[in-house]
Amino acid sequence: MSNTPHTLGEEFPGQLDAIHALKAKDSRFARTLEDYDDVNDRIHRSETRIEPLSDDAETALRKQRLALKDTIATALAQA
Repeated sequence: MSNTPHTLGEEFPGQLDAIHALKAKDSRFARTLEDYDDVNDRIHRSETRIEPLSDDAETALRKQRLALKDTIATALAQA
């Protein structure tokens, strides 16, 4: 989805090469990236009312996105 906020490039500026390198060598990291993109897209669809969710469901997704972002940041710091 175009113009989706909170993309990995926005969240981790200057680290896309490191993200791609880690993704290529670590299948669990690759899955984490897929999960992040999926959750982020679901939040965006809810925010734009394409697929509205309850406030509680959207909050749960935001918490999940934050946890995934923390996992990505930790993996990048250890790489």
